[in-house]
Amino acid sequence: MNRTDEYDYRVIWSESDSVYIATVAEFPSLSYIDVGQTAALAGIVDLVGFILKDMESNSGEAPTT
Repeated sequence: MNRTDEYDYRVIWSESDSVYIATVAEFPSLSYIDVGQTAALAGIVDLVGFILKDMESNSGEAPTT
């Protein structure tokens, strides 16, 4: 079982939108947007956890780090 802390996260500031955008390298289609840097990171980690749980319950294979 994969854990959320095994993935590579990045949080960047979007000047044009005045928000932080969090992404994860192993799931390039996922992102999480928030006005706070810490909240954006927490949001993407939670989202990855949800995706991993869903993949596990559907016999999917999670990306490896």
